[in-house]
Amino acid sequence: MANTTSAKKATRKMARRTAVNKSRRTRVRGYVRKVEEAILAGDPEQAKAALAAAEPELARAASKGVLHRNTASRKVSRLAQRVKAISA
Repeated sequence: MANTTSAKKATRKMARRTAVNKSRRTRVRGYVRKVEEAILAGDPEQAKAALAAAEPELARAASKGVLHRNTASRKVSRLAQRVKAISA
């Protein structure tokens, strides 16, 4: 366990940040899941709408440091590719 006052404070801060990041990560996963469900259902309109909602969430997670920039970009790219494939 932390001994110094500053280490105890750092532990409290870490716990708060972890809770916030966990919430953001869960939110992103929900948006991505909606896109994937629409793709599996074969509904191009719903998939496009879900992707349009998921893209800013992924970008926000990347800007907040929850996801790496390249990871968010890769996820958006791959989802867009799959949505395009069912639209064609």
